Amino acid sequence: MPRTPMALLSPADQERRLALRRMKAVALGALIFMAVLFVIAFWLQERQPLLAYVRAAAEGGMVGALADWFAVTALFRRPLGLPIPHTAIIPSRKDEIGRTLGEFVETNFLEGSVVRAKLSTTAIARRGGEWLREPQHAERVGAEGATIATAVLNALSDDDVRDLITDLAREHLVSPEWGPPAGQWLEKIVEADAHQGAVDLAVDTVGRWLDANAASFSGLISRRLPGWVPKLAHRFVDDTAYNEAVKFVRAVHDDPRHPARVAIDGYLARLADNLQNDPATREKLENAKASLFDSPRVGTLAAEAWNTAKNGLLASLADPESGLRRRAVQALQEVGERLATDAALQGRVDTWVSDAAVFLVDRYRHDIASIITDTVERWDPAETTEKIELMVGRDLQYIRLNGTVVGALAGLAIFAIAHALIPGA
Repeated sequence: MPRTPMALLSPADQERRLALRRMKAVALGALIFMAVLFVIAFWLQERQPLLAYVRAAAEGGMVGALADWFAVTALFRRPLGLPIPHTAIIPSRKDEIGRTLGEFVETNFLEGSVVRAKLSTTAIARRGGEWLREPQHAERVGAEGATIATAVLNALSDDDVRDLITDLAREHLVSPEWGPPAGQWLEKIVEADAHQGAVDLAVDTVGRWLDANAASFSGLISRRLPGWVPKLAHRFVDDTAYNEAVKFVRAVHDDPRHPARVAIDGYLARLADNLQNDPATREKLENAKASLFDSPRVGTLAAEAWNTAKNGLLASLADPESGLRRRAVQALQEVGERLATDAALQGRVDTWVSDAAVFLVDRYRHDIASIITDTVERWDPAETTEKIELMVGRDLQYIRLNGTVVGALAGLAIFAIAHALIPGA
């Protein structure tokens, strides 16, 4: 697998590097101090026998410091550049360390019972509801949702959406026969007298038109009379026609059982029956439908519908004060309020989240853990070593410092015990 270089050191890594250098200087200073102390004590111990104890302590401190320096250095590189076995452990075994780390995480963390136990102690729904019911948080979620929805809308292919709408319209609107369902629908309307409202509206509309357009009847009938008929008769005929029309419309409006209404009821009932049972009527309706929704027109209507809907949605999503955004924020706050106060809902949501998390972990635990393994394999060995050393190297320098102190104490103790058990040693 090809190696990819890691990113440059971050500001935090730069600070860690300075701290590591300071600790290395302290550990080295302790070693130098022990070495100087050893030289002085070794030189003067013949004159001052008690300095032999100091020499033993310094000698032990140097041994401890050197041993721990070797151990710490061997983790990251070869001490003094010498090809000593089992040194430079991290760069030479980086991939194996990555695999081991991935297996460790998969086995000990990405396990269903561990995830469920952790989630069972966390009031996910209640905390989420308390956070979401705050107006500023609901606004934030709404804004992020609008951003995502806008990106999705812009990413959609207009041609693909148009074709999809066209196919759906053809499958669910154009291809099915309209006659029987339209007849059943009309039959139920007539049986329930639901059409009377439409008849009343039509009658009222005609009545208002007659009241406002009496002059339109002038000459409507009289112009067809013979020329020898007196002009007075012309006006009488026109006024009579107008008055009869007004009387007819008012009669229809006032009488629920007017013959005109009965005739309309009968016509609609026959039409409903013909739409269901008369092949000729059904064929006429299908021909009219085919003429209205021919293929090019369906495509055009689909494109216009999609463009209108898309542009309207994009405008609403982009405006924080739009009705869509306001209603979305309000709905989010309402959801948050319910999650924060409804114990039964909290239990259901927490159970659903736990079940979903356990399912995902059990199903994809290896894939998730492989992210660690694959990422470590792509890292450059030298930069990986530097990164790890920056993370833990400062603490490892304390090991060197502690080794110096412990070595000094151990050397002093060994020397003292030896002199106590073997006089003159």
